[in-house]
Amino acid sequence: MKPVVRALADAARLLSATSDTARLDAELLMAEALGIERDRLLLAPPNGPVPERFAAMLERRAAGEPVAYITGRRAFWNIELGVGPGVLIPRPDSEVLIASALEHFDGGGGGGGEGKGGEGGPRRILDLGTGPGTLLLAALDLWLDATGIGVDSSEAALDYARANAARLGLADRAEFRLGDWAEGISEKFDLILCNPPYVADTAELGPGVLEHEPPEALFAGAEGLDAYRVLAPQLPSLLAPNGLAAVEIGADQADGATALLCRDGLACRLANDLAGRPRALLLTWV
Repeated sequence: MKPVVRALADAARLLSATSDTARLDAELLMAEALGIERDRLLLAPPNGPVPERFAAMLERRAAGEPVAYITGRRAFWNIELGVGPGVLIPRPDSEVLIASALEHFDGGGGGGGEGKGGEGGPRRILDLGTGPGTLLLAALDLWLDATGIGVDSSEAALDYARANAARLGLADRAEFRLGDWAEGISEKFDLILCNPPYVADTAELGPGVLEHEPPEALFAGAEGLDAYRVLAPQLPSLLAPNGLAAVEIGADQADGATALLCRDGLACRLANDLAGRPRALLLTWV
């Protein structure tokens, strides 16, 4: 029987042909197969046999299926979310929206792992295009007095969002609605979070993305700006005084998104992701 350490090395070599993160992928899959956290796998690899299901998981990853779909979970900021086919997998780049909200309300910021938000945080939060509840649930985990609404056009995504809220103990503060962006919503929110589709229809994506993740959560017209055109007239009427709307953008969309969203008295500034690329447009009242 092959030991775990050797199986990991073999798996990483196999996945190197199809993945830029072959070793990490192998470790995440092995930890899931063993039912332990990756940290424990790395610090004290078990001496027992490799679980039989690891081979099947490895085969799925080699065929291009995302690791998060195989394990059924993805970490984001301070929380872990259940994910699966039909829902967009949370990306680390999106954490800049949460970091920007922390900076706006609490004077904090930084990356994932920050502590809870302060007493001056948002009380009402709106997450447009919530997917599995990613941004809303991360924000509610930070600001314990806040409540919020997550909207998505996909019932499959909302099923994941509701299940995630329940598992995280946030179901009593999170409401999830099927909808078309902010249509039918009239109240004002202290914090608006939005990660809309922003990929141009002809853009090339990484391996496994187009084949597995929902296209409606990725693509937004010839320039990738269609969702911003819908959001632009909605956001001003939804944002409360002293509030913040944080909208994710593509790294090459700063000019186009700014031209669309900075209107009706809203001031805009850009926030960069960890790679230094423009990743969010932050809207506040002048």
